[in-house]
Amino acid sequence: MLRIEKAAVLGAGTMGAQIAAHLANAGLPVLLLDIAPRELSAEEQAQGLTLESRQVRDRIARAGFDAALKAKPAAFFTPDRARLITVGNFDDDMARLKDCDLIIEAVVENLQIKRKLYERVEQARRPGSVVATNTSGIPIRQLAEGFSADFRAHFLGTHFFNPPRYLHLCELIGTEWTSPEIACSIAGLLDQRLGKGVVVAKDRPNFIANRIGTYGALVTVKTMLEDGYNIEEVDKMTGAAVGRPKSATFRTFDIVGLDVLLHVTKNLYDAVPEDEERDTFLAPEFLQQMAERGLLGAKVGGGFYRKQKGGEKAEIWTLDHASLEYRPQQKVKLPALDMAKNIEDVGERTRALIWGKDRVGAFLWQTTAKTLRYAANRIPEIAETVVDVDRAMRWGFGWELGVFEVWDAIGVEKSVARMKADGWTIPANVERMLETGARSFYKLENGQRFFFDFTTLEYKPLNDPAGAIILKSVKERTGVIKRNAGASLVDLGDGVACLEFHSKMNAIGGDTIQMVKTALAEVEKNFVGLVVGNQGANFCVGANLMLMLMGAQAFQQTTMSLRYSPKPVVVAPFNLALGGGCEFILHADRVRASAELYAGLVEVGVGIIPAGGGAKEMTVRALDALPKDAGEADPFPFIKRAFETVAMAKVSTSAAEARKLGFLRDDDTVSMNADRLIADAKQEVLALARAGYVAPRPRTDILALGLPALATLKLGIHQMKRAGFISDHDALIGEKLAHIMTGGDLNHPTRVSEQYLLDLEREAFLSLAGERRTQERMAHTLKTGKPLRN
Repeated sequence: MLRIEKAAVLGAGTMGAQIAAHLANAGLPVLLLDIAPRELSAEEQAQGLTLESRQVRDRIARAGFDAALKAKPAAFFTPDRARLITVGNFDDDMARLKDCDLIIEAVVENLQIKRKLYERVEQARRPGSVVATNTSGIPIRQLAEGFSADFRAHFLGTHFFNPPRYLHLCELIGTEWTSPEIACSIAGLLDQRLGKGVVVAKDRPNFIANRIGTYGALVTVKTMLEDGYNIEEVDKMTGAAVGRPKSATFRTFDIVGLDVLLHVTKNLYDAVPEDEERDTFLAPEFLQQMAERGLLGAKVGGGFYRKQKGGEKAEIWTLDHASLEYRPQQKVKLPALDMAKNIEDVGERTRALIWGKDRVGAFLWQTTAKTLRYAANRIPEIAETVVDVDRAMRWGFGWELGVFEVWDAIGVEKSVARMKADGWTIPANVERMLETGARSFYKLENGQRFFFDFTTLEYKPLNDPAGAIILKSVKERTGVIKRNAGASLVDLGDGVACLEFHSKMNAIGGDTIQMVKTALAEVEKNFVGLVVGNQGANFCVGANLMLMLMGAQAFQQTTMSLRYSPKPVVVAPFNLALGGGCEFILHADRVRASAELYAGLVEVGVGIIPAGGGAKEMTVRALDALPKDAGEADPFPFIKRAFETVAMAKVSTSAAEARKLGFLRDDDTVSMNADRLIADAKQEVLALARAGYVAPRPRTDILALGLPALATLKLGIHQMKRAGFISDHDALIGEKLAHIMTGGDLNHPTRVSEQYLLDLEREAFLSLAGERRTQERMAHTLKTGKPLRN
């Protein structure tokens, strides 16, 4: 069986360096190599270095590594993961490839340059090691042909999307020579170790996502030009309104870089002479003119948008595509978009917008319908099924719905009829599908989802990806045990239940609290344990403020009931887990977290302190972190660090950092692939049950440090206030929090119970809730969604 224990990345540009960073995130030691410079920089000359100096020879790889360290958003889970990367150069370090199990090439998109590098790789690599290319468009077969049988058997394409840490998709492309076992092993590595959504693509130009995405982007630009829209209008219509990223069309171009876009379009035009829509890939003249003027996007300070300095603060100005001059942003007046905001379901919202008899409907029909037709004509050229295309677009471009899911949402028969009326040719695949009597690309029947297969002309079961549990599918098959407006209790099978939040933004409200009580009672009687998790946009953005004001004690009781349930409770957080959501994490028997976890106790932002046991639990964890063999170790630095975490509302930027901040414990575990999170959490429940789970007892042995520690924390708060770093109200909140975490008015260190700290926490919360400035903060947050520092 293939074991990947060490990797190399060849090419330390943006993609190469960030792929190396993500391999390090997964715990793999990585060798990052690039070319050795041919001339000295002025700084190197001043230092007296020569071309033989190792510092000079590794300069290019080191620069790529340093850029990854500084990248925003962060390429590394935590800075210390960077220690797993060693830099070097192609001239001095190729022999070290013999120690690497996986070699990923990410050099410039040039066939000859890549092949010359492979000649050197073949001489250095160990037989049986895997060589992968991150090319986004060069045919994999052309890269591999002519090399040894072992090289070709272990060679494939692994097309990551930028930035590699955050975009879920990795397209896997083999050749006729690629060993199926190797392809399967690498798919497993990408899925489980690196957290990628793997889609198998055909070895065709730009594979799946970039082929469809580039076509759709150019259709969007050309429709804008032909029908008289402006850049602001297009970005309003092609962003969140239709389930696409907020960067929409032109902001995305600025992020990617116009030079990259033009390179891709030229490559595609040259590579697909048989494509019926080939001319679409000829970029409009104004894009070429922008490139000639250096208006390439964010990396040069301006593309379709730029910051215009002057006045009190910089403004964002927009490029006028006719004059290529920047102008102040124009306010977009499209009433249909305002009305559509009230439609929560993205499919229903897209349908309403596309069929609208207005400026929005006309634009979205033209751009969407053409992309639908194009995608249908690409099967089986670029992918085997509609499922592969849809997953590629959702995972690679951040679409909420894939191409064929959008087609189903707007109605296949109705849209085909309109296409015919517009004089457009209907894709043969779709004509044949309709002739069979099928009316949609996907259907639900007896709780099982099916997709229409163009090859067999029949529906096939759409099974959940191996190793994943999709809650929507579970509910379609088996229904739910109990449900209210805020949460549901779902049977995951094997004696494990799942408490799923589904309120707006998954905020904890009265319905959630009630369902926790119901779930724990049901699990105690009929299940071996409980998973708390969901598959929304975020795990939980916190507790509803009105709930907190009206029922702080009830919320404390809820979190503590998770801790002391007679059956094991595993919480499965991902993305945002703030405030009350973080307190659910803190009170689980075990946490199975997504690697992308942004957890924090952020209540101070609205003028209060955590009131669901969060302050209590951070105190307990800080004291439990004291080294057992440290003798009379001073506990105050541990309490101080935990106090700062809560008082400064620190939020982790990964599960790894959440562990450092104390939100995760040493025995809590992490899933790199969020799609596997619920299934992995279920296995944690079963493992706890098999190990003979015994519920913990309420703690009575917590060391409260008392007045000496409280006085020290208050002094620090006072100094922060005197220096102007915090307001008077911030200082009051800090003192209330310090009172809880040191045990309050105790003359000397004393052992206290959890309930004692919970009582202090609740008293502090209620006291702050009565403060005028807290009420102003709450009102401001409820109105604007942003904190107020008063």
